[in-house]
Amino acid sequence: MVYQISVAFETAVQEEEQVRELIETCAKRVLESEQVPFAAAIDVTVVDAETIREVNREYREKDTVTDVLSFPMYEFLNGAPQENLETDPGTGCVMLGDMMLCYTRAVEQAETFGHSPARECGYLTTHSVLHLLGYDHERNEEDTRLMREKEELSLAFLGLSR
Repeated sequence: MVYQISVAFETAVQEEEQVRELIETCAKRVLESEQVPFAAAIDVTVVDAETIREVNREYREKDTVTDVLSFPMYEFLNGAPQENLETDPGTGCVMLGDMMLCYTRAVEQAETFGHSPARECGYLTTHSVLHLLGYDHERNEEDTRLMREKEELSLAFLGLSR
């Protein structure tokens, strides 16, 4: 299956190409593990703390810096589409949505949690793609467990375990 992950940088990142490859690899892994049966696309933007804070304030009414935001194009529930999906005739893909990742926040969290920035960026990417597919860790305890399990399985497959 074709999965197109586009990564744009709106902030300077020292190892931009490695971060781009990591995000693409992690996003594609989630789509593969979820067996998404159609060509899919996701747009990712790597931003600074002030940008994600502004977007978080505007869309979620939370005036704080966050690590990652997900903006789904369609409603899914635990991987199952809840509405008809449209294929973009230009790309042949269904646009699943947008993701915004704050790299500086990811690096800070990696230090706090005692693991690598790659592990944290991988986790945030995995987490966000699962949100685009309708997984939600805030709905109830069972959904939280399911989402965490899927995150860890994908990260372990990629060698990004804790």
